[in-house]
Amino acid sequence: MKKILIVDDMIVSLMMTENMLADQYETFCASSGKEAIEIFRKEKPDMVLSDLRMPGMSGYELQLALQEEYHKIIPFMFMTADHDEETESKGFDNGAMDFIRKPFRPDVLLRRVANILQTVEQIQGLKKDAETDKLTGLLNKASSEKNLAHLCKNSSGALLMVDLDSFKLVNDIHGHAMGDKVLINFADILRSAVRSSDMIGRMGGDEFIAFCQGVHDEAAVAQKAKFINEQVTIVAKKLMGENMNIPLGASIGCVFVPLNGTDFADLYKKADKALYIVKQNGKHGYSIYSEGTQETETVETADISQVEMILSERNPEEGAFVLPFENFRTIYRFLKRTRGFYSKSTCLVVFNMKRHKEGDKITSEQANEQFLETLRKTFRSGDVITKNGNNQFLVLLTNTNAQRDVDSAISRVNKKWDSYADATYFWFDYEWNLVNR
Repeated sequence: MKKILIVDDMIVSLMMTENMLADQYETFCASSGKEAIEIFRKEKPDMVLSDLRMPGMSGYELQLALQEEYHKIIPFMFMTADHDEETESKGFDNGAMDFIRKPFRPDVLLRRVANILQTVEQIQGLKKDAETDKLTGLLNKASSEKNLAHLCKNSSGALLMVDLDSFKLVNDIHGHAMGDKVLINFADILRSAVRSSDMIGRMGGDEFIAFCQGVHDEAAVAQKAKFINEQVTIVAKKLMGENMNIPLGASIGCVFVPLNGTDFADLYKKADKALYIVKQNGKHGYSIYSEGTQETETVETADISQVEMILSERNPEEGAFVLPFENFRTIYRFLKRTRGFYSKSTCLVVFNMKRHKEGDKITSEQANEQFLETLRKTFRSGDVITKNGNNQFLVLLTNTNAQRDVDSAISRVNKKWDSYADATYFWFDYEWNLVNR
């Protein structure tokens, strides 16, 4: 039931107004502005229905006092016997939502009050949509930054940057639907780790932020980090099975406020520095920022099976390993460095695709895609392929007997390529060299 605070220094008028509203709303009565402020602090009503002219504190002054104390527009409707348009205009300028002139009928009052409350709900709904991250229900990035700017200037506590470690692997292995479930549950874990009076937001992706009021010691941060990491493992296994071995966890960078300043932008950078220390030391832990020194970090490093999970290929396909050019170049350089350590050779084979005759059955782009797939299926899983430019393909043929294996591989490519009906429009040439010579 909605709460309405009725304020009127005329007791008879106060009782009559309450009687009109009591059947549909929870009402609270005050006979002065001072009394009204005390009731408002205790009950947090949804709107205030106040007489305009009262001794000691007028309705205008009450409205301004409450808005200054709570830093927001409070739904007000004034009751007045005045017919002065200037009076009405001043009230609207101060943020009043409506006026009703005494004496008034119960049905008119109820309708006016209902309209105000409906308008407030619509405004609050729109505001919530604009401020909330749709997936997790936490504050979004813009709202988080706005709230944190105010909190850092006016409160003391701990600003926490929280990253969900290894989250990308969830999307890669289990898909984005599972990734969304993990994020939703992680948001719930963060809610459980802080008090309802603290602020939590999602900055985007797997990055979150929180402000814990009144937290000034490392022990409290350590306890939260331990709780969050334990719960992440429990929830992840519930969602993805007991055999789930993705090294999910939380890395937390902390900066104390106002010890390290009150400007949010500066504090954010400091928390980010602390977070970086955790990331560099195995993740799954926390670090406290301090000027000029690096606090001792508590991190839980991944074991070898988790490291292998991070490094290993996701959803490997049969055939050769197709990589972007930069990755291919890194492998090439590594093989050049280690060329003296292996008994067998590695060969670099360069293929150039060329149009044999004109025709509209297949474009050059389609032919190149088909040729890349031909190479992938023809070569072995230990071989590496990349595309260089529009019509050139590079292959690292590993662990070979040089000429014999190259000839055999080229023969297989020719046979495979000739099996495509549209291959007659394109042809390729090639050349090769030893990498470890």
